[in-house]
Amino acid sequence: MLLFHVGGFVILYAVMRLQAALPFNPAEQSAVAPDLSFNTAISFITNTNWQNYGGESTMSYLVQMLGLTHQNFLSAATGIALAVALIRGFSRSSMRTIGNFWVDVTRCTLYVLLPICVVYTLFLVWQGIPQTLGAYVDATTLEGAKQTIAVGPVASQIAIKMLGTNGGGFFNANAAHPFENPTALSNFVQMISIFALGAALTNVFGRMVGNPRQGWAILAVMGTLFIAGVTVTYWAEAGGTTALHALGLTGGNMEGKEVRFGIVASSLFAVITTAALLRRGQRHARLLHRARRHDSADQHAARRDHRRRRRRRALWHADLCRHFDLCRGPDGRPHPEYVGKKIEAREVKMAMLAILVLPLMYLGWTAVAVVMPSAVASMANAGPHGFTEVLYAFTSATGNNGSAFAGLSGNTFFYNLTLASAMFVGRFFMIVPAMALAGSLAARNPSRHRPARCRPRAGCSSASWSASS
Repeated sequence: MLLFHVGGFVILYAVMRLQAALPFNPAEQSAVAPDLSFNTAISFITNTNWQNYGGESTMSYLVQMLGLTHQNFLSAATGIALAVALIRGFSRSSMRTIGNFWVDVTRCTLYVLLPICVVYTLFLVWQGIPQTLGAYVDATTLEGAKQTIAVGPVASQIAIKMLGTNGGGFFNANAAHPFENPTALSNFVQMISIFALGAALTNVFGRMVGNPRQGWAILAVMGTLFIAGVTVTYWAEAGGTTALHALGLTGGNMEGKEVRFGIVASSLFAVITTAALLRRGQRHARLLHRARRHDSADQHAARRDHRRRRRRRALWHADLCRHFDLCRGPDGRPHPEYVGKKIEAREVKMAMLAILVLPLMYLGWTAVAVVMPSAVASMANAGPHGFTEVLYAFTSATGNNGSAFAGLSGNTFFYNLTLASAMFVGRFFMIVPAMALAGSLAARNPSRHRPARCRPRAGCSSASWSASS
């Protein structure tokens, strides 16, 4: 799996560096800078899709198709394959393997992602999203000025961008651009598609472990956390800001919002894109929905997004540990288990390893960034706001989310390298312990008894573990 992603990184980096000499470049885009190529390649192989560039002004059609869209498929398929491998750890007994990575990725791509995306792409073309290899269009405005309208193979990239919860759109404005999200219907379908596969995997989990109620419990907790996030975000945005009230302006905070959809749809989209990290460490939603920029969000909504990103990684571990501590069998001795598998010291250590590396990345790099003059110069705001921009960026990168405050200029040598390292560690330093945990569980036989004192908490604890992760 690691070698597969290393190969993907090398190919994507090479394509961006050689862009000027490759075909399908009607806008004659120059080669992408080395540090930006490095950041972008890491971003797309880790399914983070952090964008320190404007797609229509930086990337050729070939890079968008062969490089970025290609990785959108593979990173999403990798996430599904690894999630299924983790589930096999709980469902298998006395087995030395948890599946074949290449077989699982191939099946996910050919049997799930591609068929859906073909139909999805046609729907998006019908809604008005371009799908062409033709050159950018030169137009004359009503005032007589010249304007270049960027087009390209957009619909095919948006389909997998949304379905695979990748993010990283064709245009700089992402889903706020009318050529990526032209109608209210396309906006609704895109939101549904972000949640589709993640929600379906809860059912897969329940069926594979032979306990469908566990899958429903996970889905219920996910839904509860999602509704709470939407409620808080809408409340914060609809109430306006103190700066607007001081000017005598009433109503909600429309700064940075997509005026076609308003506060309700903007709040809903923003929460969906940050809450759709439905498979732990594997597949995360990374839509940088530029017109709903978190930098223009109310402070309560921004704090809620940041807290959810950290809490999602921590809650599953804390709740699982509490669950283990309460699990005792009829003999009074601790017998922690989950869906019939004993959880012992090895599994807890693997979970701890995966968890502790995350704050090391986002807190460590934030501490470095706020004292380096070159990094501080990239912050558009001073004080707590500027600090939050940096902390949010590294938390988002480590969590493989990819959203950001608009006030931080990330296309610098420092941020390109440090954010890339955070994305890499946040992805693979969680995958490796998770797969080790799955392999350990798969080799173990099911427990012969069910811990009596755990039974009332089993559904809730397991759901919190999976949903928050």
